[in-house]
Amino acid sequence: MIEIINLTKSFNGHPVLREANLTIKDGETMVIIGRSGGGKTVLLKHMIGLMSPDGGQVFVDGQEVSRLKGEALAQLRLTFGMLFQGAALFDSLSVGENVAFPLREHTSLKEAQVADRVRECLELVGLKGIEAMKPAELSGGMKKRVGLARALVFQPRVILYDEPTTGVDPIMADAINRLIKELHDRLKVTAVAVTHDMVSAYKIADRIAMLHEGRIVQVGTPEEIRCTTNPLVRRFVLGSSEDEKT
Repeated sequence: MIEIINLTKSFNGHPVLREANLTIKDGETMVIIGRSGGGKTVLLKHMIGLMSPDGGQVFVDGQEVSRLKGEALAQLRLTFGMLFQGAALFDSLSVGENVAFPLREHTSLKEAQVADRVRECLELVGLKGIEAMKPAELSGGMKKRVGLARALVFQPRVILYDEPTTGVDPIMADAINRLIKELHDRLKVTAVAVTHDMVSAYKIADRIAMLHEGRIVQVGTPEEIRCTTNPLVRRFVLGSSEDEKT
């Protein structure tokens, strides 16, 4: 579904991605872990064409993303849904207007059809009947779920999650993890999540990839990552600032 080949990206001479390689299978949930500021979100932005690589390639369903322009790139992006780290809701719009925003921007659906789709997506994330509320009236977890409802309005083939459990308490984080799993099983989508939350990674992933200093250093199932002998990966998953003593 998504293939990343020797991807490189620098900012002001500082390399963030250094020949990163990763293949994401159709229908799986891939979780990319790594330290904060390590390039995980930069990797996501290359998948959806929000950034252009300095070198290397990103293919989505056989199309090289960096070669797409104009309408072709716009059409590719409509196959993705993205849950941003802070939900990225418009404060001046109601919940219903936030979820409807992409439909009104990119389709000619009638208002009754838009309202039906908004209602359906809010119900999918467990938020029935809150269309009239404003983001300021919502908890952090509710904002995340509204952001996810908006990501679902185009029935995407791929959902991208940028730190889905950041900024919420452990109980709400667990609820969001369960929702991600339920949506994956129900909608049969490909999902890519970036996080440094190992509880979340183990719960939602089919496979986990570790990004370290701009390279993917290991890919494996949750159990393989949990039991890894790679010292870089092991230190991260255990939350250790020092090498383990033997």
